[in-house]
Amino acid sequence: MVRLWLVVGVIAAVFYIYSIVDTALIERSRVRALPKPAWLAVVIVFPLIGGALWFLFGRTRRASGQRTRMVAPDDNPEFLGTLGRTRVKNVKQTREQEERIRQMEKDLAELDETKNKNGDTDQPGRRDG
Repeated sequence: MVRLWLVVGVIAAVFYIYSIVDTALIERSRVRALPKPAWLAVVIVFPLIGGALWFLFGRTRRASGQRTRMVAPDDNPEFLGTLGRTRVKNVKQTREQEERIRQMEKDLAELDETKNKNGDTDQPGRRDG
């Protein structure tokens, strides 16, 4: 029986602390029925009942004007519009990168030809000695 009361006491303490923190940190636009300082006083003076009243009557679920509905990406026209622009941009970047790679490969091939004509070999090790 002592364990049960201990568990109930811990749960009550956690609820009390959570309700105080929630009351103190919530935006003023989400507070209903009483001013925010009054709600804070109610929650502190009447721990369990004040917390229950706060969660039932004192706060709204969302701030007004923030009622947004989640939309899947394939149904969101803004997201789909950005994809089109991103694809065009990526295609341009890909073409530019491919052109740069071709040019670098050409330059490397020319360097290899120049080295081979001069008698240089591609052997590892130091050559400055």
